[in-house]
Amino acid sequence: MRKHHFTLSRSIDDEGLVNLTPLIDVVFVVLILFILVAPLLELDRVALACAAKEGTKEALPIQENAPIKIHVFADNTIWIGNTCVKTEDLYPYLKKCKAEMPHTIPQVYHDKEAFFGTYQTVKNALEAAGFEEMDVILKPS
Repeated sequence: MRKHHFTLSRSIDDEGLVNLTPLIDVVFVVLILFILVAPLLELDRVALACAAKEGTKEALPIQENAPIKIHVFADNTIWIGNTCVKTEDLYPYLKKCKAEMPHTIPQVYHDKEAFFGTYQTVKNALEAAGFEEMDVILKPS
């Protein structure tokens, strides 16, 4: 009787091994790129007013008779005071307001249904007109 010895080929043993080196290299390259690029990004940050102490329902007072009140409604129309202002006319109008009232801080009332792009347009026009600050008025909770 002849004995047959079956030998396992090396290919079966090697199937369990996966070379992860290229994947790890790619992950490290992406990580290094993120570390290098992240500080260069310019992000707009909104400084929020501090919350009232617990137990009190006080909100920070707003200036009721502010000379520059900008209302952005749900249909994305922009009103300054009682005047509807088109997007194209926003910068010249605000530039004129800045010349007349240089120390005024504009108040922006932005409807929560309006687009963020409209807010960004108003903010950019205010910055271009020379305003360094603006108050964003929120509905108290």
